[in-house]
Amino acid sequence: MGSQGVPGFMGRTTPSFADFLAQYSPGLLPGVPGLSGGGGDIVESLPHATTLVGTVSDDGVVMAGDRRSTAGSMIHKRDVEKVFRSDEYSAVGIAGVASVGLEFVRLFQVELEHYEKMEGRPLSLEGKANRLATMIRGNLMGAMQGLAVVPLFAGYDEDTGQGRIFSYDVAGGPYEEHRFYSIGSGSVFARGALKKLYVDNMPIRDAILASVQALYDAADDDSATGGPDLPRRIYPVIVTVTADGFRRLSDTEAEEYARQVVDSRSLAPDGPTAPLRSN
Repeated sequence: MGSQGVPGFMGRTTPSFADFLAQYSPGLLPGVPGLSGGGGDIVESLPHATTLVGTVSDDGVVMAGDRRSTAGSMIHKRDVEKVFRSDEYSAVGIAGVASVGLEFVRLFQVELEHYEKMEGRPLSLEGKANRLATMIRGNLMGAMQGLAVVPLFAGYDEDTGQGRIFSYDVAGGPYEEHRFYSIGSGSVFARGALKKLYVDNMPIRDAILASVQALYDAADDDSATGGPDLPRRIYPVIVTVTADGFRRLSDTEAEEYARQVVDSRSLAPDGPTAPLRSN
């Protein structure tokens, strides 16, 4: 970089790293530049990530995702990561075109870190959700060409002391969801399971177990969602965000929940039921 370019480069003080990147080097933003109509075969063959669930617990929020990615009708990978730490008090998961989604996650992580360094304080949880919405909206043209990424964002709100969940569409959002939510190809089955299993103010262990049960139901009916793979020791990615911060459960802990669900399904293949109560 020439010496004349340095002052202009260093003089950009926007707290948004994404805005800075759009001005300085837009080609580094997520997406596939130059893809136009006629790329349907290419898009169809790209790996896609699928089902995620978010569940509010008594002291925070749980997010869990299955591990399968698909390319068309084929299984592309069995151990994909779909849930990530966005900062100390939030997590983000991705459904849609996996490679573009991973770019969004990395940029969002830098965006939050950049803001905190520039402003000397972190964004509020709603502010983080809004920043992610702006980034998703910037990919609208890519989404219209088939390169859609739909995230699920959740975190611990330090101002209210509660877990919160935000969903998006391809044009942005965000939309706050209450109690629980799911996205991806198996989401309709996962949400159906959570409607029966969710209880307000659930202990975090119960929220984790309900999330794994919901992912199992999604895998039972949706071919793009992968269930626990005990022989290969592949289990859902499970994270919690509480007042103590972000935490990803170890494989040993995830295995404990996965085996509990699988063992219970050997006795009741359709899963636990919620008893009806009469007045």
